[in-house]
Amino acid sequence: MDIEYKVVEKLIEKGMHIAFAESCTAGLACAKLVNVPDASKVLNVSFTTYADEAKIKYLGVDPETVKQFGVVSEEVAYQMAQGVAAETGSQVGVGITGIAGPTGGVPGKPVGTVCFGIAVNGKVYTWRQEFGDLGRNVVRDVSVNFCYDRLVELLEA
Repeated sequence: MDIEYKVVEKLIEKGMHIAFAESCTAGLACAKLVNVPDASKVLNVSFTTYADEAKIKYLGVDPETVKQFGVVSEEVAYQMAQGVAAETGSQVGVGITGIAGPTGGVPGKPVGTVCFGIAVNGKVYTWRQEFGDLGRNVVRDVSVNFCYDRLVELLEA
């Protein structure tokens, strides 16, 4: 069974809804969920918040958090996940922000750095991964796969 089917199955079992807030993945995580015919039973909404201003306006990311930690940070991913869940009335919120490349890397945050936040019933978990300069689309794909692996772990707990 493909992992997105597991996620949908677990969300249905638990009576939960999910919402996505994506930056570098630009909707790929949500699109993977929609591969599943029953996705309409669990998907509330998806935001592609590429610009910092969109993260602030639509997800409630604090501009001070962006200023202090940078938009590619676990702190921003946390607020994206928390914000998208709160704004949409979802029990699960996913936030993904990163540097897919080929440009944009800075000292301490090279190309391939991606931060994730997943909120489940108000508790938010975060991760930072450095996938490396694998090419823009590969970084985006491995980011989505990483996210789904974490979703399954959290929903099975």
